Amino acid sequence: MSQPEHVVVIGAGLGGVRTAEQLRGAGYEGEISLVGAETHTPYDRPPLSKQVLTGAWTPDRAALRGADALAELNVRTRYGVAAVALHEGAVELSDGTVLDADVVVVATGAQARTLPGQPGGVHTLRTLDDSLALQAALAGASSLLVVGAGFIGAEVAGGARERGLDVTVLEASVAPCERALGAEVGALCGRLLTDAGVDLRLGARLERFVDSGTVELADGDRLSADVVLVGVGAAPALDWLAGTAAGTTLDTTAGLACDAQGRVLGAAGVWAVGDVAAWEDPVRGGRFRSEHWTSATDQAAIVARAIAGAAPPPPSLPYVWSDQFGMKIQVIGRPELADDVVPLQGEGLAGGPVRGTVAGYFAGQRLVGVAGFGAAKHVAKYRALVASGAERAEVLTPA
Repeated sequence: MSQPEHVVVIGAGLGGVRTAEQLRGAGYEGEISLVGAETHTPYDRPPLSKQVLTGAWTPDRAALRGADALAELNVRTRYGVAAVALHEGAVELSDGTVLDADVVVVATGAQARTLPGQPGGVHTLRTLDDSLALQAALAGASSLLVVGAGFIGAEVAGGARERGLDVTVLEASVAPCERALGAEVGALCGRLLTDAGVDLRLGARLERFVDSGTVELADGDRLSADVVLVGVGAAPALDWLAGTAAGTTLDTTAGLACDAQGRVLGAAGVWAVGDVAAWEDPVRGGRFRSEHWTSATDQAAIVARAIAGAAPPPPSLPYVWSDQFGMKIQVIGRPELADDVVPLQGEGLAGGPVRGTVAGYFAGQRLVGVAGFGAAKHVAKYRALVASGAERAEVLTPA
């Protein structure tokens, strides 16, 4: 199989950079162009809600690969220029440039979701500029209101509490981080928030924004804070495809529709990785986006090796983490497949200390996932059992 002459990677975030790296690692010798809409050199996103936001890191510490490192890989970079159209065998950029491409990898990521009527002064957190703007706002604030108790909202709330701010978190669901952990285990994240002095309001429905510092809830209650952050997830960045020939034929209803190896359906020579991509999931059936760091890295390896004509990488085990209140929360496997949750370590699920708790997720008798709270050694012990889909009796039998 001959290799394509020119691969254009659209998006200079984690998925795009890892794709370029993996192409070279897989023996691809052709031309690689990396296109990024932001003027910044590629950076990692997880520190934006933690180390960069709190000032523990300068922004340069979040860099993925600098100019010299990418040059060593013979990757041509174009920053501050967005893709505006996808044509057959070419990509059109916002500066009028048209890049001929034998293969295109879409890695444009996602954009922070906003709420209806959200004022301009309300913060979201997705980019480095967002993080620095929120950092500046919090520096002169005494109170913070967070809408959404997912990982990002909880991480920001934790950093604000460490600085002594009064923090209120609104969550429409019955538990924080319910999407990633389920309600029962997500309740432990709620305890971390309340134990740290956060005013956590579950089942809270936001009716409207009164202004950039005040919200009104469905029950009529009004809450105000010096700074308001909306953290209600992200939407795939696909607006640039609207109105183009490709955009009228591609399925973008829930992300860019791909097969199980990342090939974009309905477009020859086009692949997608990361937050923007909805890959076919043979286990669940249907196509799903994954907004997690390790997923983008794993997908980049699969796509790059396929483009380069190399053997596919070995199967990987999904892994998610979040740093909250001095504790690392780790999730391995597929909790969304579970119909039962069982305590494996610690007493958190029975009302005891959260730290040291490990929960096992079972689908019938098969272990499909594990979540741990400040219990890295224990989580590591269960990794092989999750990977093998161990039976309940094997998992629960003392070693």
